[in-house]
Amino acid sequence: MRRLWEWARRADAFVLAVVLAAGAAVWVFLAVAANVAEGSTREFDDRLILALRESGDPADPVGPRWVEEGARDLTALGGYTVLTLLVGAVLGYLLMGRHRPAALLVFAATAGGGALSLALKGAFHRPRPDLVPHLSYSATSSFPSGHSMLAAVTYLTLGALLARLVRPWWAKLYFAAVAVVFAGLVGVSRVYLGVHYPTDVAAGWAAGLAWAAGCWLAARYLQSCGVVEKSAD
Repeated sequence: MRRLWEWARRADAFVLAVVLAAGAAVWVFLAVAANVAEGSTREFDDRLILALRESGDPADPVGPRWVEEGARDLTALGGYTVLTLLVGAVLGYLLMGRHRPAALLVFAATAGGGALSLALKGAFHRPRPDLVPHLSYSATSSFPSGHSMLAAVTYLTLGALLARLVRPWWAKLYFAAVAVVFAGLVGVSRVYLGVHYPTDVAAGWAAGLAWAAGCWLAARYLQSCGVVEKSAD
């Protein structure tokens, strides 16, 4: 405890905020997982899923047809294909610019997040919602939402990487806000399409945030050791 206290005294406020955010995210995930395992969230989950479907036809989501098509487009932002292409493009740029440690960090963060998502799904084995027809194909189990988790991991990690390359605080805030919005839209689309319970998405966001925060702290440590390039500040 003494070493932890000494580290906390030396750390800046932003680092402490990230540590607290990671700890809070882990707590949220564990709390949601415990309630899901007990079955106490089922009524809430079912009610919200049904609220997004027309009362007379559970196969028809609320809103005009273009909203349904837009939800499919948004959910693809958290799919393996889009995220793999995005991360591959970023890795290509970093490698061509001889930023090999940063490239390795991005690869480890995103690939590790994907592996953790699959491991958590395998541990819980929650069936997909059966109240309404699924409007998007899904092959794995439901808890936590892999799209939500991977979107949080990937966009928050890349947002933090881009924030390192700029100096103005508003630019850093912009990249962080865009990452949060993208991850949020992906999660909402999963519930709207009927392929996930709301608690699946909440757990996916929490796990993704915790993982991304841990990777950011690792990057910060590697910067202090001179392994990864310093930020623009």
